[in-house]
Amino acid sequence: MTEDNTLIVTDLKQYAYCPRVVFYERCLPRIRPRTYKMDAGSAEHERERQRSARRTLRQYGLPEGERYFDVRCTHSDLAFTGIVDEVICTADGVRYPVDYKMAKRASRNHRLQLAAYALLLQTTAPHGYIYLIPKREVITVKLTDKLKQSVIDLLHGMREMITREQMPAATTVRQRCVSCEFRRFCNDID
Repeated sequence: MTEDNTLIVTDLKQYAYCPRVVFYERCLPRIRPRTYKMDAGSAEHERERQRSARRTLRQYGLPEGERYFDVRCTHSDLAFTGIVDEVICTADGVRYPVDYKMAKRASRNHRLQLAAYALLLQTTAPHGYIYLIPKREVITVKLTDKLKQSVIDLLHGMREMITREQMPAATTVRQRCVSCEFRRFCNDID
């Protein structure tokens, strides 16, 4: 959370991946180590934004529209904020969120992050897009009410965890722990 208790979209994505990442970040601030993977991802993300600005919308299946990059959004009712990598606005006023990922597949936490951007944009778009940078592939994600409600539920869970300062259980997918920057803090996992 920020100083005014506003949650951030990237925290939601991390919470869906492993709630402990958000616990360490929000309840034990200033201990997060920087990793090579973080820095490399940020640099590649910026290069991709520059490449995307030159491409057409054909890969998204949209005939035309205006593209906006690094769009800051806040939803005051949800006390939630984030920066959308790309927003495509069509002539009929529909805003499609696009999220770039340094991943080979779109995971559940990526889909939740995209739905969070849709909530922030308060868009009527039926879907959004995840662009997988390594594969140069667009994944279309339906922005269902169920997916958006999952975002809201996770926001409530995050707030409760932060308010109570209670460490959550570790992720059940132990493979995630191998490259986690907080691995040394989790003494209860193998």
